[in-house]
Amino acid sequence: MFIGGAAFGSFAGYSTRRWISPAAATAELPGQAVTAAHLRSFRARADQITDIKVCLRPFRAAGPRLDAERFGDKVVIHNYGHGGSGWSLSWGSANIAVGNAATTQQKKLAVVGCGIIGLTSALIAQRAGFEVTIYTRDLLPHTRSVRANGSWTPDSRIALTEQAGPQFPDLWEQMARYSWATYRDYLGQPGNPIMFLDNYSLSDLPSQARPEEGVDPGQPTFASTGRPQQSAEFAAWPERIKDIIPAAVPISGSDNPFPGLQVRRHSLMIYNFGAYGHLLLSEFFQAGGRVVIREFHTPADFKTIPEHTIINCPGYAARDLWNDQSLIPVRGQTAWLPPQPDIAYGLAYRGAAMLSKSDGVMVQGFDLDHLGEMTGVGNSFEHPDRTEAERAIGIFADLFDRFPAVKG
Repeated sequence: MFIGGAAFGSFAGYSTRRWISPAAATAELPGQAVTAAHLRSFRARADQITDIKVCLRPFRAAGPRLDAERFGDKVVIHNYGHGGSGWSLSWGSANIAVGNAATTQQKKLAVVGCGIIGLTSALIAQRAGFEVTIYTRDLLPHTRSVRANGSWTPDSRIALTEQAGPQFPDLWEQMARYSWATYRDYLGQPGNPIMFLDNYSLSDLPSQARPEEGVDPGQPTFASTGRPQQSAEFAAWPERIKDIIPAAVPISGSDNPFPGLQVRRHSLMIYNFGAYGHLLLSEFFQAGGRVVIREFHTPADFKTIPEHTIINCPGYAARDLWNDQSLIPVRGQTAWLPPQPDIAYGLAYRGAAMLSKSDGVMVQGFDLDHLGEMTGVGNSFEHPDRTEAERAIGIFADLFDRFPAVKG
């Protein structure tokens, strides 16, 4: 009743304020080698770990839940299940949810949850003229959201291609473009809440030697088991937004700081959680927002909320709160080393990633066992694994032992 009219129609006037139309034709440009920046090696030592964080990314095979339903005298608008793309798609997803809320013609709005999806939903609602109250057990700094990687990954386990269906890519593109445009408003602000970082992807194999993946019809799939079984089942549409995303370029010859390895560099958008979270919460309160600390255990608890329109943003907690068994946990862990302000880049190599942020150097083993997108799928273990953290750090310690004089 709501999703069809609001997401693509009645709220279009607000949505198009930030819309960036795709280029009429995006030509393939020939790859051009560029000079690498001077890279200082960072202190990749396991005895420098200051924290290990674990998140459960809320994956749904059909993509995020964005529908609306009546619950007694309430209208509950769902906004959860973004897999590993929650930070990246948060603004675009919030725009759709608030569009659905606008059709109820209520002035007061409740948002359940204060992770990044809940907080951006609240802010978009305020910009649309709603009086907003957030009901939550924890504020953003204590939610699962801030245990994530914190970089632009808009199609990271967002859905399965077959289960999402042929119309979902258009919706995904709408969310991605809206979010990208909104993030640009936060560039250059004090504390660098949002910034671009040079990220270097390293490989031991030439790009042409890397195997191409496809769904193997002879192996189990989601359709036959109810769980993802192959990396190739996961959807990815980077070509849909390549007209606005900085392209990766090869680094070669004497400009390559890692001789013998294949190196590509691209400008990666990252989120500095401390500065960005503080800024968003400040915006919310300055616009008259209110927070009520409350824990919900069943949908019946929503009846105690005085507002009649509710945007439901519980993340993975929706599996228990709303009994949504379509949610599948995808475990992810990050290890944190002390900040190194003179290290202004990121690396990805052998299934590990490093990003130098304002609040520390983040190291993540995103594919240490060569499982691809299947890494962490179905794993709800939420306790830190120091062995995993040390393995990821060890990859970069070995890398810089091999290249001790990395361009300066």
